[in-house]
Amino acid sequence: MKDEAGTLANELLDESIVIDGLIVSNFGRSVFEDMRRGGLTAANCTCCVWENFTATMNNVVRWKGWLRDNADLLRQVRTTGDILQAKQEGRTGIILGWQNLTGIEDQIGYLEIFKQLGVGIMQIAYNTQNLVGTGCYEKHDGGLSDFGHDVIAEMNRLGILCDLSHVGPQTSTDVILASKQPVAYSHCLPAGLKAHPRNKTDEQLRFIADRGGFVGVTMFPPFLKRGVEADVDDYIEAIDYVINICGEDIVGIGTDFTQGYGQEFFDWITHDKGYGRRLTNFGDVINPEGMRTIGEWPNLTAAMQRRGWSESRITKVVGDNWLRLLRTVWGA
Repeated sequence: MKDEAGTLANELLDESIVIDGLIVSNFGRSVFEDMRRGGLTAANCTCCVWENFTATMNNVVRWKGWLRDNADLLRQVRTTGDILQAKQEGRTGIILGWQNLTGIEDQIGYLEIFKQLGVGIMQIAYNTQNLVGTGCYEKHDGGLSDFGHDVIAEMNRLGILCDLSHVGPQTSTDVILASKQPVAYSHCLPAGLKAHPRNKTDEQLRFIADRGGFVGVTMFPPFLKRGVEADVDDYIEAIDYVINICGEDIVGIGTDFTQGYGQEFFDWITHDKGYGRRLTNFGDVINPEGMRTIGEWPNLTAAMQRRGWSESRITKVVGDNWLRLLRTVWGA
């Protein structure tokens, strides 16, 4: 029976558009092969966390090399048509994304350059303060700056999705109200299951949902109810929790896979700007049992089926909802 269930899960995944709203792994050929093993149609892959313009540009250059050298596995995504094409070709579409706006420094004009290079998703702030707004670990959230309002307007004009996952509550509210396009928490968990500065309250989830936004649910263990003891069914519980608040049409997956990284990476992301004060301590980072690696994505579909989800709900959450959101924001 277990093998039959696994076969059905694999068949459903094979037929579906599968989009992961956030992966920040130690990218290279082995990770790209695991993306194919997991059946990913597309993924938002981070190329800016704390970096400035030059370092972010170097990261984009590195991605261009990976895309060229691994063209049998990958194709770059600029439009939703590219995602559909990746599905037909049996490749994984790479959406270049940022987790901070430090890459534009104080130059709004840089946004257009990076959009032309294929960056389609940008997070407004990563954990702390920048020129645009405030991250979730700051003691005081001053909201979206005047410069930030201009940045959001330009992101709307260019068709860049505004991501609020690591953003403070007031800045998030300001962006949701300021943006003329839907915005997203690409990778978050509900505070109703575990209180944590990175998790979103029921009120925050309702606020973004009621204003046409989107919620991608992460499985990053420090934010899950049972932490490193969690398994894939705990992850489904969290997704169900968010769906009960937001509805199944605007919820997706944003795993936040950190595959291939060790403690040095986690020290870097948990210090302000990578080197300043410590913001949090994750402890051990062990992904939920059944979702240890990207290649185990079919186990997520199987867990959805075990929970009694309909095929319609599964296909929406694993990719169709993301596809619709990106089509709306990107305009194609």
